[in-house]
Amino acid sequence: MIKFGTGGWRAVIGDEFIRSNIQLLAKAMCKKIKAEGLEKKGIVIGYDRRFLSKEAMQWCAEVFAAEGIESFLVNKSAPTPLIMFYVMKHDFPYGMMITASHNPSLYNGIKVFTKGGRDADEVQTAEIEKYINETAPEEVKAMEYAKGVESGIIKEIYPLNEYLDNILERIDVEAIKNAGLKVCIDPLYGVSEASLSTILYTTRCEVIKIHDNHDTLFGRKLPAPSADTLKELQNKVLDTQSNIGLATDGDADRIGVIDDNGRFLHPNDILVLLYYYLVKFKGWKGPVVRNIATTHMLDKVAEKFGEKCYEVPVGFKHISAKMTEVDAVIGGESSGGLTVRGHINGKDGVYAAALLVEMVAVTGKNISEIYADIEAECGKIFMTENNYRFSFEKKAEINKVLMEEKRLPEFPVEVERVSYMDGCKVYFKNGGWIVARFSGTEPLLRIFCEAESNEEAEKLTKVLEAFLKL
Repeated sequence: MIKFGTGGWRAVIGDEFIRSNIQLLAKAMCKKIKAEGLEKKGIVIGYDRRFLSKEAMQWCAEVFAAEGIESFLVNKSAPTPLIMFYVMKHDFPYGMMITASHNPSLYNGIKVFTKGGRDADEVQTAEIEKYINETAPEEVKAMEYAKGVESGIIKEIYPLNEYLDNILERIDVEAIKNAGLKVCIDPLYGVSEASLSTILYTTRCEVIKIHDNHDTLFGRKLPAPSADTLKELQNKVLDTQSNIGLATDGDADRIGVIDDNGRFLHPNDILVLLYYYLVKFKGWKGPVVRNIATTHMLDKVAEKFGEKCYEVPVGFKHISAKMTEVDAVIGGESSGGLTVRGHINGKDGVYAAALLVEMVAVTGKNISEIYADIEAECGKIFMTENNYRFSFEKKAEINKVLMEEKRLPEFPVEVERVSYMDGCKVYFKNGGWIVARFSGTEPLLRIFCEAESNEEAEKLTKVLEAFLKL
């Protein structure tokens, strides 16, 4: 019943996300930790604002306590990147975060982090699943939470200052102080309010907040920063004449941005802006890493500065691993997650937000002006994104056509090559591309297409739609 996707294990609350399954996963982690001889190292666990998140964290700790493994519990709701940072900084072999990230409110889940604060890769999650499948329910033992705290085997911590100080050390605080910026923030009822507010107040920004209260239903919207969910932030930026609007998803590892003109910035644009800023204005050297569904505008910017862009499968573990391998400046994905060299080995919407504010302060230009400069230097690209729901039978049919038989439609553009690294990606000789892949976190087929015009991208998508009978 417990299967890990690209973003950990996620399940519907009360269906599969129940106490017995949560503690079964914790027992499997205990077995894995003991098999590796790491039981004396302990584990860090955090939680977000979702329904049952805090309780789930405590249920996990009860199992670790019964197994004689110390657990360090972040005792207030906190960003996922804080947990990753703490695992990395204090050299823990494992960490866990109770969250379903940007999924609808009826979901919850658990992310597992490995040494260095990295997302657990397929090898690690397959081992966890193996231990789960080998564990009988009667094997799962738990110590009462209060007893675990009293005995000291469960420790409650709140290392927010340590995490925020690390970010403040990495940005130009004085430049931001001198810029006198006005910033709107929208945590989307998630966990980033305290972190973003502290950073912005420390750098003397004027801060306007919306949706910062605790609501487990996330205002009856997806806790994902998108053009649909950030309309109120758009209006607030325009009404208050703010320099920038910043939003994060439910667990604050992804970011959304509204520019000074009230325009929603696609996550691709954010990646391009930050890579351009770090290389051109901060003088950093190095390549960039993106996944197969992320804009090739990064390739253009990299080429302009004599650097290279590396492509990897979807899943941030692939981004962070490749970044380490090639010493990349920045890496990210079109869903809003990114990280920067020298910080943590995973997504961090809070640090990305701080860097964007620094960029506006240092350049003396608003976001819209900076992006206009990039397009003037590197040209324009247009992307379309489409999601399709399917039956079990339809999924098998699509998989057979694209991945087994490797059949493609007759595109009206000459094909250069096809990649099956993650789904099916077709590269066209004119520089455009289209990719179809099944989501690892939701029951969706996603088709992304990038071309020199929006019309061409839509036309190519319709060709693939018709071929797959979507």
